[in-house]
Amino acid sequence: MLTLRGVTKRFGRIRVADSLDLDVAEGEALGIIGPNGAGKTTLFSMISGDLRPDAGTITLFGKDVTSTGAAERCRAGLGRTYQVPRPFEHMTVFENVLVAVQQGGGLTGRAASQKAVDVLERTAILAHANLAAGRLSLLDRKRLEVARALGTGPRLLLLDEVAGGLTGPEVDELVAIIRGVHADGLSVVWIEHVVHALTGTVDRLLCLADGSVIADGPPHDVLASAPVREVYLGGGIEKVAAAAESGRSDA
Repeated sequence: MLTLRGVTKRFGRIRVADSLDLDVAEGEALGIIGPNGAGKTTLFSMISGDLRPDAGTITLFGKDVTSTGAAERCRAGLGRTYQVPRPFEHMTVFENVLVAVQQGGGLTGRAASQKAVDVLERTAILAHANLAAGRLSLLDRKRLEVARALGTGPRLLLLDEVAGGLTGPEVDELVAIIRGVHADGLSVVWIEHVVHALTGTVDRLLCLADGSVIADGPPHDVLASAPVREVYLGGGIEKVAAAAESGRSDA
């Protein structure tokens, strides 16, 4: 479904992606963790077409898309969210999703309206359909961000720290939505600092540091690995161990 080979990106002398190789299979849920500055969002931006790599190739749904733009990748079946939600604040929640359905999903008329309603219901924000997006709480802005991505009809969904800034119960609500769409067969790649949100959702966990993959495998194994614990020393090795243990108890 998604293949990266030798993908490299530099900003001046700083290499934020260093000959990265990555494979995501149909129906898989992959989690990506790593310290700030590891290159996670840059990786997403290259996959989505917002940034072009300096070297390497990106293959999406069997087609080399290294030189294609974000709009074409979206129409091919790639959806993404952003760390900071980007709604059209003066438009209603329904209108925001309708734009995604029409422009990304290619639907029109009654089919587009029904798709928008279905997505809003799926993301538990239908009750706010007629509210201006700029008036939403943080949780509902996150829901809308996911809804807009789903509105494009993706086969592969990129989630960029959608749990950031939420309370524990709010994270649980959002995780339930993501688990639901994944259970329906949608492939997911999810960057997240709220590690416990990943452990009960993803099939595989990958850790980036300094633009390189330092661990890749079952979530509990990755969180318990020495290289991952070492890069998280500054942010608290105990947090990583606790996340691994929490994931075991949830499994």
